[in-house]
Amino acid sequence: MEILDKANRIRLLNFSSPQMRAFHFSWFAFHICFFGWFGIAPLMAVVREDLALTQTQIGNTIIASVAITVIVRLLIGVLCDRIGPRKAYTGLLILGSIPVMGIGFANSFETFLLARLAIGAIGASFVITQYHTTMMFAPNVVGTANATSAGWGNLGGGTTQILMPLIFSGLLMLGVNEALGWRLAMVVPGVVLFLTGIAYYYFTQDAPNGNFEELRARGELPQASGDSGAGQTFLAAAKDIRVWALFVVYAACFGVELTINNIAAIYFFDHFDLTLATAGMIAGLFGLMNIFARTMGGVFSDLFARNGGLKGRVRWLFIALVCEGIALIGFSQMHVLSYAIGIMLVFSLFVQMAEGATFGVVPFINKKALGAVAGIVGAGGNVGAVAAAFLFRSEALTYQQGLFYLGLVVLVLASCALLVRFSEATEAEEAIAYQDAVGEDTGAGALSLR
Repeated sequence: MEILDKANRIRLLNFSSPQMRAFHFSWFAFHICFFGWFGIAPLMAVVREDLALTQTQIGNTIIASVAITVIVRLLIGVLCDRIGPRKAYTGLLILGSIPVMGIGFANSFETFLLARLAIGAIGASFVITQYHTTMMFAPNVVGTANATSAGWGNLGGGTTQILMPLIFSGLLMLGVNEALGWRLAMVVPGVVLFLTGIAYYYFTQDAPNGNFEELRARGELPQASGDSGAGQTFLAAAKDIRVWALFVVYAACFGVELTINNIAAIYFFDHFDLTLATAGMIAGLFGLMNIFARTMGGVFSDLFARNGGLKGRVRWLFIALVCEGIALIGFSQMHVLSYAIGIMLVFSLFVQMAEGATFGVVPFINKKALGAVAGIVGAGGNVGAVAAAFLFRSEALTYQQGLFYLGLVVLVLASCALLVRFSEATEAEEAIAYQDAVGEDTGAGALSLR
């Protein structure tokens, strides 16, 4: 699938072009989805007391929050190929707002578990974000575009750690008790999700030249049937070993980030004897690194591609994963708060750069099955989060021990990046496409404010 008129630069203050509207709406929508997805995490110390939850039960809710996303991400990628990212995102945002607001009705472990399970579906928003920016940007900047839109979306994992305790505290100041306060706090992200879904439908389009139904009517895009049908594109992606290698790689980076988003606040609260607000602020720093860290992963991917082609992108991915594993092991051994914060930031830098590097490779695996590839790889992140969550639900393991073992696993899985290889013909074709995109750009750099 070749889409024409892709942008070869990212002009951050340009809101008039369809490429940049898709860029800004996609990262903002993903950001808000993170608010809904992990909005309850920094309030878990309060929820734990209100619903009398054990560590095992909390672990089960963490697993539920990321498990359902595996299935939805697989489906949403194929859905993007069929109906386009605009309609897919609109539907996900509006439907996803319902369980986010509905979690306030939970009054037991079972109902709370079901609510977190349902909310987890909005985590599939990541796949649509990456799909939409890939549709809009040329090979010389697609790594940067994908990484930045996803990184600014993931930033929601940090801002929610900071803002949700503040929203909760504000409600307490108005005279609301704690049991009602955490429930009302979750209404805020739910309402914003709903409104964002409506705006996404009216202010974005699927591709630079129009929506998918228009492109198919003009013969510029294959009909969603036959070899381009949902089943065939998914099978084509599923048969490619490189897709599953990236599935594992993404489990080792984004899966780890999701795990930290779920446990960071309660880890600092318990381990360093902090207040809920302070623990949330510190935990929020991990996610706030997304404002630039994941972008750096994509920028380096594009830079490595300049001299090393697709092999260069894969080489950079491997380096980022190894550094992530080493930093995570270091973080697990910290007993002094200041040291723990410092090494956490280093770890956050590399885990997010590894994510950006992963989706610097994804657009080049199979362009005819882009949605299916993005869906499978994206699902890998949630499979990793589910697997990692089992380390933190056991009463026999401390959180520090779980983090140490997780770091060792990341180091081992980093080798899977080296299984991603491209034919000489593909390397040559993408090198030409890269140079053509660079040649059309008369500006200075991929990212600019104009």
